[in-house]
Amino acid sequence: MQKIKVGIVGGTGYTGVELLRLLAHHPYAQLHAITSRTEAGVPVAQMFPSLRGVVDLAFSDPASGILNECDVVFFATPHGVAMAQAPALLDKGVRVIDLGADFRLQDTAVFEQCYKLPHACADVLKNAVYGLPELNREAVRQAKLIGNPGCYPTTMQLGFYPLLKNNLVDAGQLIADCKSGVSGAGRKAEVATLFSEASDSMKAYGVSGHRHTPETLEQLRKMTAQDVGLIFTPHLIPMIRGMHSTLYAKLLPEAQHLSNEDLQSIFETTYVSEPFVDVMPFGSHPETRSTRASNMLRIALHRHGDTVIVLVVQDNLVKGAAGQAVQNMNVMFGFDETAGINMLPVMP
Repeated sequence: MQKIKVGIVGGTGYTGVELLRLLAHHPYAQLHAITSRTEAGVPVAQMFPSLRGVVDLAFSDPASGILNECDVVFFATPHGVAMAQAPALLDKGVRVIDLGADFRLQDTAVFEQCYKLPHACADVLKNAVYGLPELNREAVRQAKLIGNPGCYPTTMQLGFYPLLKNNLVDAGQLIADCKSGVSGAGRKAEVATLFSEASDSMKAYGVSGHRHTPETLEQLRKMTAQDVGLIFTPHLIPMIRGMHSTLYAKLLPEAQHLSNEDLQSIFETTYVSEPFVDVMPFGSHPETRSTRASNMLRIALHRHGDTVIVLVVQDNLVKGAAGQAVQNMNVMFGFDETAGINMLPVMP
C-alpha cells in the first residue's frame, strides 16, 4: 500500500511531539512536513532527542506551501489557528484533523462565548465531523475535516453513552468528577504548571464553567431524547500524563430492577468490537498507569443503590489527543484502525 503524506502544524507542543512519535513508525504514513514559524530550519530531532535517528525532517515555515503537498494535515495548535488555515488546505484536497477546538462545536455562538474569538469559517464548520470513532465511525470514514474531541469529553462520552443510549439513567442529573495530569495544560511556561507549584498538590479548576462542558453537552444530547444536565468538575493532579474520570448517573425507576450483571453486560455489548475500549470486570479500579502512553481507554462499573458509578481512565495525550487523531486518520483513509497506535501501555 502506498503511504500517504502527512503534515503537522504545531509540532513543538506535547500533542505535536506525540503525533510525531506515533506517526514515525506508522506503516501507511510518511511524515512530509512539520511546520513552525519560530523554529523553521531547526531539525526536529534537535528539539526532541527522543526522535533522533527516526525523524530526519526540519521544521518548515507554513508559508512555504509545503502543507499543500500533503494528503492529511494535523493541527496541534492553539484555538484559532486551524480555522484560519484549514479552508485553503481543504480547497487543495488536503484532509484536515484539528486537535484544537475550532471544529468541535457546531454552534458558533457557543464557541465564541467559550473561546473569546470569532469563528473564521462557519461555512466550513458545517461540514466538520466530530471525531470520536467509537460513536461516529461512519461519518469519520467519509470526512474531509475532523474536529478531534477534547480529552475530558472523550472519557465522559464513552462512559455515559451505554447508559444514555439505552435510556437507563436520568440524563438531567449527570455528574463528572475528572482529574488530569499537568501535560493537559500544554507545553508552555506557566506558573501553575511549574514543578514546584503542581507537585505535591491537587486542585479543582474551571468549577464555574469549563470549555469542555459545552462540547460534552452537545454530544451527550445526541444520545438521548431527555434533557441533559451535567455537573463537570476538572482537577489538576501532580503527574505528567494520565486522566481519571469518575462519572455518576441515577438509574430511572424503570431501570432499577437491573442487576449489576445486566449493567455490565450492556457495557460489554456496547464496546465488544472496539479495539481501544476495555470494559473491565464489575467492581474493578482502573489505574491511569494501565493506559500510560497507549491509545487504550479502560472503563469499570460500580453501583450504590440506584446510582451507577463509571470509572474511566486514559492517557490524555494519546486517546485524549494525538492517538485518537491518528485513529481518525486510519478510519478516514481506510487503514486498519489500530495501525500505528496498537502499542502496549508503559509500565511502571
